[in-house]
Amino acid sequence: MAKKKSEWLDWLKALLIATVLVYIVRTFLFTPIVVEGPSMQPNLHNGDHMIVNKINYALSEPDRFDIVIFHATERRDYIKRVIGLPGETVDVKDDTLYINGKQVEEPFLQEKKDSLAPDETYTVDFSMSDIPGNVDVIPPEHVLVLGDNRGNSTDSRMIGLISYDQIVGSASFIYWPLSHFGLVND
Repeated sequence: MAKKKSEWLDWLKALLIATVLVYIVRTFLFTPIVVEGPSMQPNLHNGDHMIVNKINYALSEPDRFDIVIFHATERRDYIKRVIGLPGETVDVKDDTLYINGKQVEEPFLQEKKDSLAPDETYTVDFSMSDIPGNVDVIPPEHVLVLGDNRGNSTDSRMIGLISYDQIVGSASFIYWPLSHFGLVND
């Protein structure tokens, strides 16, 4: 009888330790998320299941073209791509991205841009003056984010700049569906 009781206590301890470890990993290190909507197409798709790396930005700041998850509202997280960093200006003219007045290539959009008719543009022109918040330069600890599906994305052009405090983490890899399985391409 004492042996059975000891065995149950061992199982209970193991279960408790496993529960605490899962809580720590999900809260502080990694968490799953599902892409909702078409705003990151053609690179991420509605229903893609991904792992969010929460420790990246505890150790470093976001880089240009990182795919980040951030709190857009109290109840809603968005997935977007970092385009502008603190101290920079961002403009798009004639479907070309300019950072501080210098042209910057967006290789993750090139295939989509190449498929457009000659008179079509993928990204509507905008400048810093069009971003909510009335700033000329991205302030410290903020980023400008855009969806890869520029014609169908609620991003910094509508909601303004994103503070580092809003960022949950970066997209690490897709685990479902299996046809999309792999690392998220920056």
